[in-house]
Amino acid sequence: MKKIRKAVFPVAGLGSRFLPATKAQPKEMLPIVDKPLIQYAVEEAVAAGITEMIFITGRNKRAIEDHFDTAYELEAELEASNKQALLELVRTVIPKNITCIYIRQSAPLGLGHAVLCARPVVGNEPFAVLLADDFMDVEEGATPVLAQMTEVFEREGSSLLAVHDVPRAETKQYGIVSVTPYQPTLELVNSIVEKPAPEKAPSTLAVVGRYILNNRIFDYLEGLGKGAGGEIQLTDGIAALMQAERVLAYRYTGTRYDCGSKLGYLKATVAMGRKHAEIGAAFSDYLAQNS
Repeated sequence: MKKIRKAVFPVAGLGSRFLPATKAQPKEMLPIVDKPLIQYAVEEAVAAGITEMIFITGRNKRAIEDHFDTAYELEAELEASNKQALLELVRTVIPKNITCIYIRQSAPLGLGHAVLCARPVVGNEPFAVLLADDFMDVEEGATPVLAQMTEVFEREGSSLLAVHDVPRAETKQYGIVSVTPYQPTLELVNSIVEKPAPEKAPSTLAVVGRYILNNRIFDYLEGLGKGAGGEIQLTDGIAALMQAERVLAYRYTGTRYDCGSKLGYLKATVAMGRKHAEIGAAFSDYLAQNS
């Protein structure tokens, strides 16, 4: 079975829910304590053994490219000031064996279109898709979510969707699947629908921002018209793929924070602040004293 070597990061969105903070900076560069959201997602991909990071970008997203590039002036200043710890931190934002590729999405045509933009680079390989808005946290020493999924893919060979249960009132915010039991934490997807109204949702099992997809998905995405919201929906491409091959739903181990929302972002900040090696203990004391 082929290993997953490539990951796609759709990062062209406007981040309108965080205006004015995102007027001039990408929402993916918003920090959780001292590290931007996109870096956490890339680190998760690296931990899964992925070596090619494909960013589907748009206008005003240059900060992402700069973040993963060499910052010569900054490094020179830190070296001259003998700030070795900070210098090492800047130099190890991304491992040297990782390749970063940037593709411009010319128009906001949806997640399915963003994934399709990666086809020339992905080629005939299976690949991962990570949405940086979905911040995935695991216990210390536990396997990161995408690494959990690559292990399953290497065993099963089928496209894989990360899922978890949501309140029925929230189904209109997600792609929702109906499933048949298959293995512990793993189920066969029978149907998938984008953002159904609560009374029409086939279940409360929601797809969140981690996917592993066989490259055949590109053929179906190319043939799609506009779906929900007037966009090319990845959900519709997956529904078409299911007619040709099985797709699995994976109940991951970990905690997901919706950092596309202000409340989810604050929850993630508090959770990671508590764990932070430098300030975690003091921050936890502060929260305890002010609760």
